[in-house]
Amino acid sequence: MTSILTYTFKNLPSTSKWALRFSVRPLSCSSQLRATPAAQTKSKKTLAKPNIRNVVVVDGVRTPFLLSGTSYKDLMPHDVARAALLGLLHRTSVPKEVVDYIVFGTVIQEVKTSNVAREAALGAGFSDKTPAHTVTMACISANQAMTTVNSYRRCSCTYDLCPVGVGLIASGQCDVVVAGGVELMSDVPIRHSRKMRKMLLDLNKAKTLGQRLSLLSKFRLNFLSPELPAVAEFSTSETMGHSADRLAAAFAVSRTEQDEYALRSHSLAKKAQDEGLLSDVVPFKVPGKDTVTKDNGIRPSSLEQMAKLKPAFIKPYGTVTAANSSFLTDGASAMLIMAEEKALAMGYKPKAYLRDFVYVSQDPKDQLLLGPTYATPKVLEKAGLTLNDVDAFEFHEAFSGQILANFKAMDSDWFAQNYMGRKTKVGLPPLEKFNTWGGSLSLGHPFGATGCRLVMAAANRLRKEGGQYGLVAACAAGGQGHAMIVEAYPK
Repeated sequence: MTSILTYTFKNLPSTSKWALRFSVRPLSCSSQLRATPAAQTKSKKTLAKPNIRNVVVVDGVRTPFLLSGTSYKDLMPHDVARAALLGLLHRTSVPKEVVDYIVFGTVIQEVKTSNVAREAALGAGFSDKTPAHTVTMACISANQAMTTVNSYRRCSCTYDLCPVGVGLIASGQCDVVVAGGVELMSDVPIRHSRKMRKMLLDLNKAKTLGQRLSLLSKFRLNFLSPELPAVAEFSTSETMGHSADRLAAAFAVSRTEQDEYALRSHSLAKKAQDEGLLSDVVPFKVPGKDTVTKDNGIRPSSLEQMAKLKPAFIKPYGTVTAANSSFLTDGASAMLIMAEEKALAMGYKPKAYLRDFVYVSQDPKDQLLLGPTYATPKVLEKAGLTLNDVDAFEFHEAFSGQILANFKAMDSDWFAQNYMGRKTKVGLPPLEKFNTWGGSLSLGHPFGATGCRLVMAAANRLRKEGGQYGLVAACAAGGQGHAMIVEAYPK
């Protein structure tokens, strides 16, 4: 392993400054596959703020998350988002007319439905008087949709107040909001080349036959080359998988460790699916096809089979493969979020409070996927909590190497002192509390929808296990990150 890592470092386009400072420490995951006993309800302080409205999650749902190119491949994003909204309406029986606002996150916009939140809402039967808007922040787009509802505290950006505004519920503008997200990777917009687009626009403006013929005479066959959506970071021209490979090497995360973690994710997801714990999933009758009832990317394999796969990005010595990466996914999620007094007045028993949250940004070259490391201590400090107070961790799993690199960064005094301006390390989340019902590696990752899945997983785990605080965290393209505290609603 040492020789491979050494060779990899020599051949990386940009070796990070902290490379080789982290020892290779095996992370055994097999012992964590057993079910964690239900914890006793703990007596801790609540995170309610004086004179601030409590924002609660009544419930949340998602369509089954499916591998792209499968049952949703003939749909449009608003079709899947509409299914999530209808599932939420059926689950909660909330009258459509009481919903004040709808916010959805998405990443790769379908050009015909640029405001997918509005189109999905109309398709689901919401009033045309109900406003809806769409937000995008890469893999934390749904997180941004949720916090648009709940952003009332000063954030860590350079503005006095968070630029998404003072919030819809906490500020008193709204009482009932639906937040969600959607992604359909089965059908991404593919454009003509820029030269072809320019010619077509000029042809549309041409007034005479002579002008049109003159423009057409400039046509060349290479104008027909299609332009695909970018899979690389705009600022670095590097794919996220490539960054994950370099990050794993920089933190000395071995291929075996990554495969072990991926196997853990799939095994725990399969166990949760079989035991009916993934209760946020709602059936979706796909037009012209059968009803889809469960995620189809959960595929526990074996370390022997996983070891046969070739590196996907840095070849031939990279460690990131298809088996230890999240896959292209179609799916949507939706959550009913209310002011606590409104929820109680309508007879609902909420599942959780949405509490403190932060957004962070760092170097998109060498620290693209370290958002959880930077966001976790900030949100804990805002809430007045420590890692020991957290009962359920739900982190987005973009790659096994990304999760394990974050673990090593969080567990390093050197990294904290040299890159985070902290005297001591953040601390290591205990695996027995970490993504125990699977994660994005196994359940799937529709870019715009994952944030709501993370929050609902935390809320549902807290209710089942008797915990009080959940910590949701995620990385995102552009070197961004998010973390939020979810507090269980008293039973």
